Formats: sequence, structure tokens, C-alpha cells
Amino acid sequence: MRRYGDPEYERATKVGFALSVAMFAVGAGGELLASGLHWSLPAWEHTLLTGMEPLGVLGVLLVPFVFGIFFPLTE
Repeated sequence: MRRYGDPEYERATKVGFALSVAMFAVGAGGELLASGLHWSLPAWEHTLLTGMEPLGVLGVLLVPFVFGIFFPLTE
């Protein structure tokens, strides 16, 4: 019997994966666009876009494991 209602792990996996891919794409695309057009970004924007890339990759790797495999097995 489930303790917390009916969690939708399948939907959480798909949405989390898509958001992680989007985060990586925005970070990498923003950096490539700015350097390709020779724009000078403020330090906070450069830090934000650079930080989005590894967080997106980490999300792509961990979200399917956590929400697709681990959480359903712990119920």
C-alpha cells in the first residue's frame, strides 16, 4: 500500500529529464551565442550560463535513476 497517495514517477522522470536538457541547452547555447557574436557578458551572466551546463548534465544523469528506478523500488 502506498503511503503518500499516488506519486507520478513516470511524469516526474520525463519532466525532470526535459528540464535538465533545457538547462544544459540554454547554458551552452547562451555561451556559444555570446562568444560567436563577440558580446561581452557581465560576470554574473557568464557564471550563470557556465553553471547551468554541469547542473543540466548532472540532472540528465541523475533524474532518470532517482525518479525512474530508485523511488519506485522503495515503495
